[in-house]
Amino acid sequence: MTFELTLLGTAIHILIWEKLPEWGTWFKTLISLLPSPLRTLYEQWHCPFCAGFWIALALHWMTGFWTIPELNELSTRLGTVGTPVAWILDALATATLIYTAIIALKAVGLPAMKAHMMKEDFMTSAFGDGSATTD
Repeated sequence: MTFELTLLGTAIHILIWEKLPEWGTWFKTLISLLPSPLRTLYEQWHCPFCAGFWIALALHWMTGFWTIPELNELSTRLGTVGTPVAWILDALATATLIYTAIIALKAVGLPAMKAHMMKEDFMTSAFGDGSATTD
C-alpha cells in the first residue's frame, strides 16, 4: 500500500473545502459564477469520502499512482472490465484513507485549538493586554 494519493487527496480536500473559502471573497465569488450543476457538486461534496473518491480517480488518472498497486493486475485477470474495476476499487480505498485522515486531523485540531484559546485567555487575564504571549 502506498500513501501518495491519500496525502495529495487530503491536501486537495483541505485546500478546496477548508482553506480557500477562508481566503477572502474571491473564491466564493468564483464558486457562485460556476454553472448550477458544478456549484451544487461543490456544495454537496464537503464529505471527505465522497470528494475523496473523485479526487482519487482524478489523481490516479493524472499521476498513475495506486494506493493498492496490486489492483493494477486486475486488467490482466479480468480483461477489459478489469481496468475500470481496479480504478474504482483503488479510489474507494483511497477515499476511505482520505476520510480517516480528515477525521483524525479534526480530532487532533479541536483540542489544540481549545488549548491555544485557553492560553490566550490566561495571558490576557494575567498580563492585562496579552502582550506577554509566548508564541
